[in-house]
Amino acid sequence: MELRAKEARQKTEEELRDILKSLKESLMKEKASRAMGGAPTNPGKMGSVRREIARVKTVMAERGFKE
Repeated sequence: MELRAKEARQKTEEELRDILKSLKESLMKEKASRAMGGAPTNPGKMGSVRREIARVKTVMAERGFKE
């Protein structure tokens, strides 16, 4: 689910908060699987999720929303 900044700008505040919450949960699961010594199914997923979180936070900051 690659979310582009252009798409994020079309979302409402409520939708952005939901997306941010699900992305943070996804990142937490990835970190937990790595911490337990499991081999990641997709090695680049953590970086991708972190970038998406940054995109959503940037759009929220542009609009003046708080996290």
